[in-house]
Amino acid sequence: MINENQIEETLDKLFGSLEFPADPAGLYDPLRYMIGIGGKRVRPRLCLLAYSMFKDSFDEKILEPAAALEVFHSFTLIHDDIMDKSDMRRGVPTVCRKWDDNTAIISGDVMSIDSYRRIAKAPVEVLPKVLELFTATAAQVCEGQQYDMEFENDREVSMAAYMKMIGLKTAVLLACSAKLGAVIAGADDRACDLLYKFGYNLGLAFQITDDYLDTYGDSEIFGKKIGGDIVNNKKTWLLTRALEKGGEMEQSGVVSQSDGKTALLRAMEMKTGNETDKAAKIARVKEIYGNLGIDEDVKYEIIKLHAQAMDCAGMIGLGKVRYEMLHRYADRLLGRNR
Repeated sequence: MINENQIEETLDKLFGSLEFPADPAGLYDPLRYMIGIGGKRVRPRLCLLAYSMFKDSFDEKILEPAAALEVFHSFTLIHDDIMDKSDMRRGVPTVCRKWDDNTAIISGDVMSIDSYRRIAKAPVEVLPKVLELFTATAAQVCEGQQYDMEFENDREVSMAAYMKMIGLKTAVLLACSAKLGAVIAGADDRACDLLYKFGYNLGLAFQITDDYLDTYGDSEIFGKKIGGDIVNNKKTWLLTRALEKGGEMEQSGVVSQSDGKTALLRAMEMKTGNETDKAAKIARVKEIYGNLGIDEDVKYEIIKLHAQAMDCAGMIGLGKVRYEMLHRYADRLLGRNR
């Protein structure tokens, strides 16, 4: 049976030896840079974990497809940073800042292509199914990014719209990672679909945890300044829930306009021209969140989605040891300073 230490060793070896063409260096150096700055490798780790649910040792046929998931994810980050005009990624300059936007665009493009080169190395007997899953997922991630950009022009969005957006932008790639490992391992369709649902629910919880940490996390642990989403009026689970709940509570008379949706909409219009203004806006929005109980609502939502993911895992019939491996993965993924 494959254990978690073997998965870690395999990941270290895989990404320590990942190669891209040498020339032209201006095209491929950003790829080496993105892979080199690391990350948690949550997607290839989940792929290898799902594979280990049905196999007792790793085969070369799973390694390149697992790497493809990280390469594709890194491509999306390169392009996200261009669109968001981000200066830093994982504590270092983004590709678009270290080089320039044009380099980031074309390097991101070739990184996407490289992910397909790697995914195409899946075993021939499952290759059509693997390509169909990966291609559908890649398109869905782009759809999610489009919705996210469109939300920037909306004063508020519904919770259904928000959940659809993060489902596409974040959850489907985790779901794909889990199912991909199971498909290549030769699992039956039922097990593959349940692992997909496991990954999807976990992906939703992962994004909502990210939203939570941006407001309530520790900047030293989280890796970036706290409150950036509030400063930029970014559509998060917290803001979406607060506008929804605040409006309902105002209408029913449970809270006044000074504590509900009206107050939050006013807070969203507060100035952010300097650090003092930003701190005041963050403090005011957090005060409204506290008055509405949003800090507790978001914790409950994360716990609920975690439980739904584990319910799916439990239905596969993997046995206690393998089920506990999935449970530990889920706990570690969502346990970032909660």
